[in-house]
Parts: sequence; C-alpha cells; structure tokens
Amino acid sequence: MTEETMARVSTVSDLITVLARALLSIPIIWAGFWKAVEPSLYQTNFAHLGLPLPMAAWAVAVAVEVVGGLALLFGIQTRVAAGVLSFWCIATALVAHTNFSDPNMQIHFMKNVVMAGGFLYVAADRGRRRAT
Repeated sequence: MTEETMARVSTVSDLITVLARALLSIPIIWAGFWKAVEPSLYQTNFAHLGLPLPMAAWAVAVAVEVVGGLALLFGIQTRVAAGVLSFWCIATALVAHTNFSDPNMQIHFMKNVVMAGGFLYVAADRGRRRAT
C-alpha cells in the first residue's frame, strides 16, 4: 500500500471509530439526562425494583450514564469508560429487565446485552490510535 492509501484508510477508520463511539454513547447520555431531570420518577422505579437506597442508586446511575457517556463520546479515558458502561449495561439488564414474560422487557434485556458487547469491543480496541 502506498503512504497515501494508508493515510486514507486510517482516516476512514478513525471516522468510523468516532461514529461508533457516538452511536453507543447517545442512548446512554440520553438515559442519564432523563434520570437527572426526573429524579423522583427514577428513584421510585429503583425502589420498586427493590434496590436499597434508591436515592443513592439514582445518583450513581446519573453519574455513570452522563459522565461515562460523555467520556466515551469525547474520547476521554475511552477504554475505561467503555469497560464501565459494558458492566453497567449487564448489571442494568439483570436488575431491571428480567421479567421475560413481558416482551418489552425481553427487548430491553437484549438491547443491554448488545450494547455491552459494543462497549466491550471499544474497550478491547487496540488500534493504531488507542484512546486510553
């Protein structure tokens, strides 16, 4: 490959990586935003799920989703943020989306599993320009 071709491939690859991080981070940031603006609704939901200290659970959820999502979006500690968000998606699936008799919950469970996979892929990326 010529140097020009390699530079073009690298640029396209970098663009795809940024796009992928944006697509993964937007739903997480969105969820965190709504938790931040509707605290009583989400604290009630967390209490209904049987989580201890629903106010603390709400604060952790907002922090993980907003801070983690923004870190991923802007490429700040990308691998760490992606690892945390992957764990978060699995934990959320197991805590909040296991009523498999409800087709909507099945969809949410699988959505979280898929997102966790995407985050793991970002966390494991050992490409030319590693975001750490």
